[in-house]
Amino acid sequence: MERDINRPATWLWVWAAATALLLLAPTLVVVPLSFAGEASFVMPPKSWSLRWYEEFFTNPRWRDALSASLRVALLTTVTATALGTAAAYGLARLRGRAAALLSGLLLSPLIMPQIVTAVAVLAVYLRWQLNGTMAGFVAAHTMLAMPYVVVTVRAALSDYDRSLDLAASSLGAGPWTRFRTVTLPLLARGIVSGAVFAFVISLDDVVIALYLQTPLLRTLPVQMYDSITVDVDPTIAAAATLILAVTTAVLLLPSLIRSKKLKKVSVP
Repeated sequence: MERDINRPATWLWVWAAATALLLLAPTLVVVPLSFAGEASFVMPPKSWSLRWYEEFFTNPRWRDALSASLRVALLTTVTATALGTAAAYGLARLRGRAAALLSGLLLSPLIMPQIVTAVAVLAVYLRWQLNGTMAGFVAAHTMLAMPYVVVTVRAALSDYDRSLDLAASSLGAGPWTRFRTVTLPLLARGIVSGAVFAFVISLDDVVIALYLQTPLLRTLPVQMYDSITVDVDPTIAAAATLILAVTTAVLLLPSLIRSKKLKKVSVP
């Protein structure tokens, strides 16, 4: 009997499962540690408790760091999504060396080591007095996150039918009306994906945030870094579990929305 070539072999499933386990195991170990009752890291936990989650939400240091991270991440998402979408839309209409040069400049933060970027940003911010400000954090994180928006929106533009713009123009739609009613809905999937990446990149950044922090403005990853370097505080396990849950939910959100839309379309 011939094997179906479209069906993966059993060994391929086993290899994929083993690889996933290898990648996820170190991360998933943090989850049971966050529910441990001991005052230090013990694996497996000898007792179970929610004391570290209570400490996370009642301690002003952790609570303020979480609030700062969410505010920075949300503002970065809005800014990076708007600028990245406009940049991708403009690049799609350029040709030749200008398009290649601008594309390389916009995507350069992806290949630049973050420690180099952090030192450069700190040097500029000290001169402009932006260090430790909300605007400074959002600008730096926007620089990191915007390339991801550009990539996802340009991928969506690769399948875009330009004849739709001509049809809208022939019906009297101006540039803004054409972009808002025709282009934007067709690019919504790429824009949402880029926004999700921007939020996650900003929420998880620790290198640049470590250089830009002040006692009055400190993000959650920086607080976690200080917690693990200064003393062993098991609250970091609760913080890591919460970040893991939030980022996973945000990354899965576009897929869930897409599956619901497909179900509605398939219903007669």
